[in-house]
Amino acid sequence: MNYFAYGSNMNLERITGRGVNVKKREAAVLEGYRLEFNKVASRNEREGYANIVKDENGVVEGILYVISEEDLEKLDKEEACPNHYRREKVIVRLKDGREVEAITYIANPERVRGGLKPTREYLNHLLAGREFLSDSYYAFLESQETLD
Repeated sequence: MNYFAYGSNMNLERITGRGVNVKKREAAVLEGYRLEFNKVASRNEREGYANIVKDENGVVEGILYVISEEDLEKLDKEEACPNHYRREKVIVRLKDGREVEAITYIANPERVRGGLKPTREYLNHLLAGREFLSDSYYAFLESQETLD
C-alpha cells in the first residue's frame, strides 16, 4: 500500500517509532495542493500541525512509503483518523515521472484554523525528510515561523 507523508511522518524515526514497517520510501510530489500548518494541535490551540489544502497552483513535496494495510491502521490511530484527519486517495508523481495512487491524511474542516504555527520540534520532523525534498522546498520549510 502506498502512503504519502508530507508532515511529521517524513521523519523515518518518527514513523518507525509508531510501529510502522517501511518496505520502501522515495520522493514524491503532490500537485494541486499546498502545505499549511492549520490543523489545531490537541496540546496547544495556538500550535499548528501540517495539513494540505487544495490549490490548483500548489505543490506539496513529501515521501511515498510502501507499507502494509495493518500499518496503515496503526497510522490511523496516530493521526486520530477519522476524528482529526481523514484518509484521502491522491495521485503523486515520482522522480521518474510515474504517477501512482496513494493514501494521505487531510485534516477535517472543524479541526482547521488560521493563524497557527508549528513548534520548532514539530517542524524538525518535516525537515528530517531533507534527502527527499528539493532545495527550494526545504528552504520553504526552513523559513516557516515557529512558536518557539
